[in-house]
Amino acid sequence: MNGGIGKKARPRVAILSPRERDAQSPQDTRFAKVYEALGAHGIDAEPALYDDNHCAAVRNQIMGVDGVLVWFNPDEGGRDRSVLDAMLREVASAGVFVSAHPDVILKLGTKEVLYQTREIGWGCDTRIYRSLDQLRTELPASLSSGAARVLKQYRGSSGEGIWKVELSEKNGVRALHAKRGSVEEDMPLSSFFARCERYFSGEGRMIDQEYQPRLPEGMVRCYLVHDKVAGFGHQAIVALCPAPPGSPPEAAPQPTKRGYHPPSLPEFQSLKRKLEREWVPAVQRLLQIETAMLPILWDCDFMLGPKDAAGQDTYVLCEINVSSVSPFPDSALAPIAEATLASTQSAKRGHRG
Repeated sequence: MNGGIGKKARPRVAILSPRERDAQSPQDTRFAKVYEALGAHGIDAEPALYDDNHCAAVRNQIMGVDGVLVWFNPDEGGRDRSVLDAMLREVASAGVFVSAHPDVILKLGTKEVLYQTREIGWGCDTRIYRSLDQLRTELPASLSSGAARVLKQYRGSSGEGIWKVELSEKNGVRALHAKRGSVEEDMPLSSFFARCERYFSGEGRMIDQEYQPRLPEGMVRCYLVHDKVAGFGHQAIVALCPAPPGSPPEAAPQPTKRGYHPPSLPEFQSLKRKLEREWVPAVQRLLQIETAMLPILWDCDFMLGPKDAAGQDTYVLCEINVSSVSPFPDSALAPIAEATLASTQSAKRGHRG
């Protein structure tokens, strides 16, 4: 692959993303800085614009490169990744480096990871409902303490299928959907179950976490390249924040824009150390993921938990994003390029062996 005479060939990498979103020249896309960083590290990068109708053509294209960086949201626009993932598995088995590999996405990129990793240090009281009947049977006990819970569908984005739920004196439960524009509603529990029925289609399930009262203080997103933090994102206000006391539900604050920061940001160094030294290694052991198979770029979202005995912040994992992490801080660009170069070179050596 990509042989040359008299000089070492530059690695070739494809950036695979949705055809309908990124069908323009590389320098005009959201990945312009990624192309620039890859080029600066001696990598020739090219777009691979995907939809299912062009699967065969994209397969033929990426069979001829050394690596593929995939930015493809699994549920955006009503699509799924079943055809794409089957093709990516085939390409990876032929020796092309693929990130994130579909099998790694299934381990890290669904809400079930919150349940599987609840005891490694970043978790809280977390439950799983694998059927609508189980939800009907067990959610009332989960709510019986009077504290709010957050229910999340197995796969979703942009707040779809994420609900804050608590008992209501008026009418069963008070529920707030995290999707932008939603307001709190009081409804019978049976009505809430009806809202959740669609989340159990196919292999669907729901995860139930205790609501973190410090959520109005914001959320921290840690961007990782393989097992190292490459930057932070911080939002002061996120979805599911309550309205001020005495105000109508529609007065709830709207989410703010995320600010981006380098990995050296002082206020998050304790979180960075925990993530790199304890939590990521624990996840790798638990889910059996080698460091080289961790995504080139992924992120972990953290809510503030209760203060510890020393008065220091604790952190609770909210979700992991793997399939299509964008945007991200510029501080991640060089690590992405360095990890891509190392991964493609390793894949080539392994394929020759």
